[in-house]
Amino acid sequence: MSSFVLPETSIEAAGLRPEMIARLTALIQRHIAEGHYPGAQIAIARHGKLALSHTFGQARVGTPADAGTLWLLYSNTKVLTAAACWILAEQGAFRFSDRISDHIPAFAANGKGEITVMQVITHMAGYPNAQVPSAAWEDHAKLREAVCDFRLEYTPGTVLHYHGQSAHWTLGVLIETLTGQDFRAVIRDTLIAPMGLDSEIFIGLPEDKLARAVDMYEPVPGGLAPLTGANSTAFRKSGSPGAGGFATARAMAAFYQMMVGGGVLAGTRLVSPRMLDYAIRNWTGETIDLHTGTPMHRGLGPHLRGTSEAIRGLGSIGHPSTFGHGGVGSSYCWGDPASGVSFAYLTNCRIPDPWHGDRMDTISNLVHAAIV
Repeated sequence: MSSFVLPETSIEAAGLRPEMIARLTALIQRHIAEGHYPGAQIAIARHGKLALSHTFGQARVGTPADAGTLWLLYSNTKVLTAAACWILAEQGAFRFSDRISDHIPAFAANGKGEITVMQVITHMAGYPNAQVPSAAWEDHAKLREAVCDFRLEYTPGTVLHYHGQSAHWTLGVLIETLTGQDFRAVIRDTLIAPMGLDSEIFIGLPEDKLARAVDMYEPVPGGLAPLTGANSTAFRKSGSPGAGGFATARAMAAFYQMMVGGGVLAGTRLVSPRMLDYAIRNWTGETIDLHTGTPMHRGLGPHLRGTSEAIRGLGSIGHPSTFGHGGVGSSYCWGDPASGVSFAYLTNCRIPDPWHGDRMDTISNLVHAAIV
């Protein structure tokens, strides 16, 4: 692989306890040996330097993973899409207080005329289960029609309920309306390429990168089975803005370094400190998310640790300002502004709770415990 945007340093020089990192890697190796997932990749960065990047196991059964393997991000993708929106908002293209229908008049159909961008990005838009058909993945005229035809399940702004893909399909259409370009190209050109990560983060896999992608699996009696939909070429190319990104762990750790570093990565400013303060803020308080049954402390993209007894994925002992996001049953990426640490953990098996949530708390806590 080519030289990376973050210079390398050692675990010790980064101020991390080697014995805790050894426990982390041993735990992941044990998970793989026990058959929980075929492979994984982790990365830890601090203060603009890459302290650890390690690959485990297989990209697909029979094929070892390597440093260049691309892992399905699932909902980690949401933060990338959100960050592109931060940049567009900072440039004056829209305001988060705008109604979606101010920019896309047809979105007002079915009682959605007053829904704001803020409500969409904080999962309070009221249509958590709305779906986009696969026929619209490449036909973005159909995508626009599908999004505008979404139907409400709740009164907008009254209920916090995680929108698995529907909110970010809406943001994808908004990005296209504001820019006149494919949302995948906008996210690449405004965010990913300026960070120097366009060979390691993709929203929509190009044909020549398909072979680098992992196969995804799920547990079944007696072992693991491939996830047919997630492994399809059509899905990999679609670049679902809420669930379809692919990346390396070190690239995601670098992305979070940009955010914990005040909007700068390797000398390039992506977004202002004021916009980050606005976006990485708890906009939903202690409101319970009806999907998870817990308060999720939603920002405009990531969620925050806060001071709840526990929080999904970010580690119960994490600093309250820790923020990040997960990918369903498989992964988590986060940043800790208090220490300057960012962490990415990506795997290729979608495992349901409670096992997934329990292992993520342990894994994230091992990283937090390593910080000195």
